[in-house]
Amino acid sequence: MSGLTGKRIAILEARMSSELANLMQRHGGAVLQAPALKEANVDALAEVNELIERLQNQAIAYVVVQTGVGVSGLLNEAEKLHRKEELIALLQASTVIARGPKPLAVLSRNGIKAQVVTNEPHTTADLLTACDTIEFTGQTVALLHYGERNAQLAAALQTRGATLFELCLYEWQWPENLAPLQTMIAETIAGHVDVVAFTSQIQARHLFQVADELGKADELRQALQTKTTVASIGPTCSEALRTLGIVPHIEPEHPKMGFLVIAMQEYFA
Repeated sequence: MSGLTGKRIAILEARMSSELANLMQRHGGAVLQAPALKEANVDALAEVNELIERLQNQAIAYVVVQTGVGVSGLLNEAEKLHRKEELIALLQASTVIARGPKPLAVLSRNGIKAQVVTNEPHTTADLLTACDTIEFTGQTVALLHYGERNAQLAAALQTRGATLFELCLYEWQWPENLAPLQTMIAETIAGHVDVVAFTSQIQARHLFQVADELGKADELRQALQTKTTVASIGPTCSEALRTLGIVPHIEPEHPKMGFLVIAMQEYFA
């Protein structure tokens, strides 16, 4: 029998919510879906057009990509400009630095190879370690952010001498309907949720902002430590939880959803 049988699991994932829910349900879990954010595309045609021009003029030495959504957004914006194939050819001839398997997958589907890749768990620190042998002084780096600006990475690259050309192609926003999140908070405080699964740090931050607006942040914090099991993917997410006063009970060996479910099963078995 699966260790998740009979467990009520709250997930805050938005983009991959159905996939994660189905995975948990196949192993016996009852899923409460409460998306804590939505990803909204940003109009960045001018910035992408400038990137293409700079790549053409060999004015950019390195291109840093951090998420698959970001790479897809970049190519979609280029397609609107009728310059997608041009951008792909330029990236194929560029030194691309990729953080983790998701941007690598999108790059690969478009025939683009990353020359520098990170090791697990694919944090900002891991990306910087992967770049230790690169001389950035006097070089311009195109830095493609995720749903918000990675200030830590930007500052570190500048400290290493790089001049940055930064692009933000999507942003993390509040979900259109906060009711599921509010219900999840009430159910967790009441002790009706066995596991809360966090897959990104922004989920933790948004959850506690909503709880704070409800005047229930302290109750939620206590419930997550005494009534509910907290599962977290990746050190960045776990660090955000610890900053909020929550110590995760479950952290999978690899920062992927499948390994999260395995770790949860092992925890409850």
